[in-house]
Amino acid sequence: MRGRWITPLGLGIAAVLLWWLFRDENPAEIWGYIRRANFGLLLLAVVLTTATFPVRAIRWRYLLAPAQSAAPFRSRFEAVCIGFMANNLLPRAGEFARAYAYSRREPVPAATAFATLVVERFLDGIAILLLLLLALASPGFPAGDLPPGIVAGVRVVCLFLGLVVAGSACLLGAPGPAMRATAWLARSLLPARAADASVDLAQRFVEGLAALRGWRLMLPALGWSLGVWTLQSLSFWVGFLAFDIHLPFDAAFFTNGSVAIASTIPTPGFFGTFHAAAKLALADVYAVAEASALGFAVGWHLGSFFPITIIGLWYARGLGLSLKEVRGRPGDETRRDRPESRSEGPAE
Repeated sequence: MRGRWITPLGLGIAAVLLWWLFRDENPAEIWGYIRRANFGLLLLAVVLTTATFPVRAIRWRYLLAPAQSAAPFRSRFEAVCIGFMANNLLPRAGEFARAYAYSRREPVPAATAFATLVVERFLDGIAILLLLLLALASPGFPAGDLPPGIVAGVRVVCLFLGLVVAGSACLLGAPGPAMRATAWLARSLLPARAADASVDLAQRFVEGLAALRGWRLMLPALGWSLGVWTLQSLSFWVGFLAFDIHLPFDAAFFTNGSVAIASTIPTPGFFGTFHAAAKLALADVYAVAEASALGFAVGWHLGSFFPITIIGLWYARGLGLSLKEVRGRPGDETRRDRPESRSEGPAE
């Protein structure tokens, strides 16, 4: 049922956003910025963002440790690639696809693998919040030149992220009382179906929190999370240079954080949401020419889209997975028999 409405909805959102962004722009001017880009630097930016996927696979080891003490790197990397491929082709299917793919390779239930990904989103939230705060605190942030509405919006987003992180920390520190409070609030404020979904998500988060109990696992996982998002920001900054956009590195932090927040809106491959967030950060906040900002958004996004999509499709083919399978819920027990677990590749 989920796939019947989420894909058309995502396509519709992407189409509306792209129309809105490009409605007053001259396509020839944007294409000119893309043609004049430094393709050597753009290739380096693509290599850097593609390098975040093995780093994500390394981080996942610490989250999987309570369920599988020696999770093989190759299985983790394949599942990460399949998950991001699914996100590029099917709105918001990546986490389900990743958990499902890993359960096909290793003796870990898909629901357990999915629970670790909920915790991973918590770590990503901390990293994104830190990036935004660093950008806002830097001398190069043009707060004095911005309209009050944009400044207020940035502050609201940071406040929201801070509340999410604080709430997640409460679930981490006191799961029993926090779950009861979550259930009470959800059922008091939301319709029954939405309340049940919210409570289920919180329960999955609590189940995955076993991976973060103890400094031995929590600190490395958080450190690798910061590594993922710093490397991604470096890719953005090199991409800026490729399009002759000269901004301080903290502008890449802000743009990366903006894109990450926008990516929570379900569109295939982040089409529309990526471009809107990049345009907001570069043109509206840092006063880059709109055509230049959109040229970067189109060029960097397409450059990063194809490598992980092709790699993910390759690994999905090797596992015999179809797109219909990978967009299902991780708790489904209707999947095929799991092939023999293969442990090629070292667990770092």
